[in-house]
Amino acid sequence: MLDLEMWSVISAHGENTNVKSCLMCLASYCDTHLQPHYEVAPLKKHKLVKASTQLQEKICSHHDKLLEVHCRTDQQCICCFCMMDEHKGHDTVSAAAERTETQKQFGEKHQESQKKIQNREKEIQKLRRAVDSLKRSALAAVEDSERSFTELIRSTERRRSEVKELIRAQEKAEVSRAEGLLEQLEQEVAELRRRDAELEQLSHTEDHIHFLQVTSLT
Repeated sequence: MLDLEMWSVISAHGENTNVKSCLMCLASYCDTHLQPHYEVAPLKKHKLVKASTQLQEKICSHHDKLLEVHCRTDQQCICCFCMMDEHKGHDTVSAAAERTETQKQFGEKHQESQKKIQNREKEIQKLRRAVDSLKRSALAAVEDSERSFTELIRSTERRRSEVKELIRAQEKAEVSRAEGLLEQLEQEVAELRRRDAELEQLSHTEDHIHFLQVTSLT
C-alpha cells in the first residue's frame, strides 16, 4: 500500500500550495515542483489534474496502481493488473472511453429530462390558464347571479308594494261601503224604533177614532 505522504510535496520554504496532481507519479505538486512536468520530455506525457486530497480513491487497493480501466461486467474501476487477474475475460474499456459513453448517456438523459421539464411546464401553464379561466367564469357567474337576484328582489319589492296598495284600496272601498250600509241600517233601526214607540203609545189611547185614523196610515 502506498504511504499517504507520497500524495503531497512540500516546497522548500513550506509556502507554496499544491496546485496539480500527477496520476503517473501519484503525487501532488506546488508550482515550483511542478515545473519538471512542463520541461522534461518523459514527464510531459504524464497526466496532470487539479490537486485533490482524494487521490487515494484513484489507486487500486490490491495492486497500488492507477485505476485506468472500467470493468463493465462488474461495473467498477480497476487497474491494468486487475484486468489480467480477477477481471480477466471481462468486458473492459478505458476509464476515459467509459466516461465518454456515460457522458453521452447522461447527455441523452439530460435532453430527455429537459424535454420532460418543458412538457411539464407547458402543462403547468395550460393548467394555470385553465384555472384563471375557471376563476373568471366563476366570478362572472357570481356577478350575474347577484344582478339577477338584485333585480328579482327589486321586482318583488315593487310587486309587494303594488299588492299592498291594492289591498289597502280594496279595504278602503269595502270599509266605505260597509260604513254606508251601517249608517243606512242604523237609520232604519232608529225609524223603526220611533214608529214602534208611536204604536206603543197609540195602543194606550182611549180615542177609538184617533186610533183607527192613525193605524190606517201605517
